[in-house]
Amino acid sequence: MDQFIDVRSDTVTQPTDQMREAMAHAVVGDDGFGADPTVRALEARYAELVGKDAAIFVPSGVMANQIAMRLHTSPGDTVVAGYASHVVAFEMGASAKNAGIQFATFRDDDGFLPRDAVLDRIDAEVDHQAGVRAIVVENTNMFAGGRVYPLEELRALRSATSVPMHMDGARLFNAQVASGIPAATYAAEVDTVMTCLSKGLCAPVGSLLAGSVEDMERGRIERKRLGGSMRQAGFLAAAGLVALDTMIERLADDHHRARRIADAAEHRFGDTGYRAIECETNIVAFNHPSARHFVEQLESRGILAGTVAPGRFRLVVHAGISDSDVEQVVAAIGELA
Repeated sequence: MDQFIDVRSDTVTQPTDQMREAMAHAVVGDDGFGADPTVRALEARYAELVGKDAAIFVPSGVMANQIAMRLHTSPGDTVVAGYASHVVAFEMGASAKNAGIQFATFRDDDGFLPRDAVLDRIDAEVDHQAGVRAIVVENTNMFAGGRVYPLEELRALRSATSVPMHMDGARLFNAQVASGIPAATYAAEVDTVMTCLSKGLCAPVGSLLAGSVEDMERGRIERKRLGGSMRQAGFLAAAGLVALDTMIERLADDHHRARRIADAAEHRFGDTGYRAIECETNIVAFNHPSARHFVEQLESRGILAGTVAPGRFRLVVHAGISDSDVEQVVAAIGELA
């Protein structure tokens, strides 16, 4: 089959014509020396959007999370996170290898951490358990189906502890568009925050990490240690600037289309307990023992989908998916057996 409808992830997005034009004419310099003006402009723009004093441009969201782990912890420390959060389950054990930390994980199926359980784990340091030195929250929560972290829950957790908090906001602007709450309002409750440019925002490469000036100065050192100090990176940063300026509001289209697919999934698989209301942004995800079989069936119908765990089926809508594509996905879901 020559052309597939690809709903495996929003990482498959293509840069827009405006991005390609900006990349072709970007003013660049050596970012290793802090001398790339386009990178500096991108970092300043993101810091402004999330209400932080400084930011650094990095090759990937994994690297942004790993830098944050190094900033907030020392080897042997414990970090609290969701049991299937990206930093725990989808970074190939990077935090153990790069930062020497261990995780205390909690179920966050509704998109947020169980506050009382987290506070109990922090308090357990007096009972000879390894001290919790950081908390990771994920907004939106990918494994939970793109759920938005409720602001009241985030504020309640922040007000209950002084433990540093990092937000994996790979899809933070999806949360902003879905909730109407500015990204800076969410980010105000955490010490560091990252966002991917190469998912729903359609830039070809890159993520950003923001926090205090001091943390970002240290972050540049950790970026270099991890091999992420890029040189004439302004070509990539130029696309990122276009992404931040032109691609955020259009995420609402992805959310609307995903909800159409979620309605079909609820109709076909309501016996699994999945409800379309769980689809708050651009991800449809639910449990089914035949999940991998469904992936094979859809591929035979020209649709690329995926799983994120045994029995966990996922479809992700993005800028490359049209209304016509959605209707084909909906029809195919109705035929799954």
